[in-house]
Amino acid sequence: MKLNRTTQRTVEILKLISRNPEGITLDEICARLELPKTSAYDIVTTLVEMGMANVQKGLKQTYTIGLTAYRIGINYTNNLDFLGIIEPELKAFSKAVGKTVFFGVRSDHEVVYICKFEPENPIITTATVGTKNPMYCTSLGKAILACTDEETRGQIMGRIKFCRKTDNTIMTRQALDRELDKVRAQGYALDAREMEDHMECAGAAVFGPDGSVVGAISVSSLYKQGEDYDALGKVVSKKAEEVSKLLGFLGKVH
Repeated sequence: MKLNRTTQRTVEILKLISRNPEGITLDEICARLELPKTSAYDIVTTLVEMGMANVQKGLKQTYTIGLTAYRIGINYTNNLDFLGIIEPELKAFSKAVGKTVFFGVRSDHEVVYICKFEPENPIITTATVGTKNPMYCTSLGKAILACTDEETRGQIMGRIKFCRKTDNTIMTRQALDRELDKVRAQGYALDAREMEDHMECAGAAVFGPDGSVVGAISVSSLYKQGEDYDALGKVVSKKAEEVSKLLGFLGKVH
């Protein structure tokens, strides 16, 4: 089957723009994709006119993803309707473990919380639905990042700006690489008081039918010295595996 060259270039440009939330110049687009400047200019100008990209004027014009592209992505997510499948499971899971349960997805190099379920006597958490946190110091983020394909993971990690939240926060890419190796080996991630001093969380990735990571589940707990958080991680990992199967994933989670 012969593919339309202009359409291919348009999709490649959109994907590149989406991976650069701070904005990307036309020259950078041309260099990264090895495109003629005139062809690339015609495409990005059309994308801007259609709302698929935004242009920010300055010393050099930069392009970011547009509202129309975002709405198309949201419609795709809504059509999947996977939240309707997992919400009852996570609500029951929160009640069973007696802790606050979150479901989050990746938003560029951050994790965004899209579901929150609390037991009868919930602990106070600063995370609310719709808020974002760094991937490198949250169990949700580390679980997702560990299971993301190598190329995408490298791109994400290249954009992370490490900022100390507590004395336990991971502060280098090398340390994060070692942590992600551990996450993949054990099947769950821990936020060992890396985001907040008084909180310890365990998270595990959830996979879709094609085997790609769609998000992660986490359980938040007030830190208690001597508590077995690895045991909690295994419980979360098992639930994530069950949810993945509900979504149609047939492979091995880890």
